[in-house]
Amino acid sequence: MALLEREPRRTRRRRGTRALSTLLILAGVLLVLDALLTVTWQEPVSWAYSRIAQERLDDRLASTPALAPTDRRVAEALDEDRRMPFAARALASSTESGEPLGRLRMPSIGVSTVFVQGTDAGSLRSGPGHYPGTPLPGARGTVAIAGHRTTYGAPFRRVDGLRRGDRNRVDMPYGRFTYAVERTQIVPPTALWVTRRVGHDRLVLTACHPLYSAAQRIVVFARLVSQEPV
Repeated sequence: MALLEREPRRTRRRRGTRALSTLLILAGVLLVLDALLTVTWQEPVSWAYSRIAQERLDDRLASTPALAPTDRRVAEALDEDRRMPFAARALASSTESGEPLGRLRMPSIGVSTVFVQGTDAGSLRSGPGHYPGTPLPGARGTVAIAGHRTTYGAPFRRVDGLRRGDRNRVDMPYGRFTYAVERTQIVPPTALWVTRRVGHDRLVLTACHPLYSAAQRIVVFARLVSQEPV
């Protein structure tokens, strides 16, 4: 009887060992697959999160008015050349971190993405983020936007493919702004001068460089060439 009782226990033990081994092998395969996708494409889990976040932001952006009713009355009393800067300042002051501001289009590298207010980690999980210390398009100065290159949708993964003369467009609730790329530069993370105001209105895009590293920053400088009020 003792021998007959021990046999099923050994069988169950072997089955449990095989099941555990199978799970460990499956986990290893998934980790390798995740690493391969991250290297050749982007990190898949954060991509899914960003995709859902972008859909939500797109819906919210579509329902965002160019101006709140009270701001609209003020804008109507301003000269035409002062309305756009006023709208830009009004939207910046009323938008919290993580909330949508507009859409960034970079057709030469196949990018169309909603960007949000703020460059903190939480905001950048949803999409590119606007540096709060810089103006929005329509106001004078340097508009600065940061984005990920390998995680959370990797909107700036191919930003190094932008070339001189490429047109980037920023669609805001109150206007459309087109910028022509002037140059790309690699700088250290401490190069805060890239967001400073210069003698013309411009767009600055920043991201970590090289891929899979935060050792440096890649910065794209683009000059405002046209704007159209909505």
